[in-house]
Amino acid sequence: ILSDERSTGEGEWAGAMRDWEDARIRKVVRRARGAEWRKAAALPGITVTGGNAEVRVYPPIPLDGWPKELAKLQVSGTDLDDPEPPAAPDPEGLVLWLNPELEMSAGKTMAQVGHGAQLAWWELSDTERKAWREAGFPLSVATATPERWRELTTSGLPVVRDAGFTEIAPGPTVAVEGGRRFCPLPGVRVHR
Repeated sequence: ILSDERSTGEGEWAGAMRDWEDARIRKVVRRARGAEWRKAAALPGITVTGGNAEVRVYPPIPLDGWPKELAKLQVSGTDLDDPEPPAAPDPEGLVLWLNPELEMSAGKTMAQVGHGAQLAWWELSDTERKAWREAGFPLSVATATPERWRELTTSGLPVVRDAGFTEIAPGPTVAVEGGRRFCPLPGVRVHR
């Protein structure tokens, strides 16, 4: 959604995006199937497909202003059975490393890696953003070992810090490591 023309400049979502980015960034994950999915998909937003999964992202909406089609969707039940072990992270692309000490639901994890991808976007130059977008925004998500987590979180790379509103205590959840090809992130700061 960050690269969509409706979110930038004078686009129809640009004002909502600016207001959202100027406040505490929150992402909410819900689950829908069948008729509920079709109703939710009819609202303005962007659908992304990966394998046999579809994810829809909407322009920022205040929590008290949600359309009824979204408000009634499931909050629980976002844990998924994954019969395949995840592939090894691709060092050519962005890697979002999960904190090995945390237990998060699939929905919470999705929100946290969304934050990580957003931090990566903000760190990249316009040229790097264009290359990442044209490549289809490749990224990997993996759980770091405790040793790797210490390296990542003390290296100056972007780190997502959860505010602790849901599921977990406040603290670091995702470290953002750039890849050699699409997201060569400099080790410049920790995001709070």
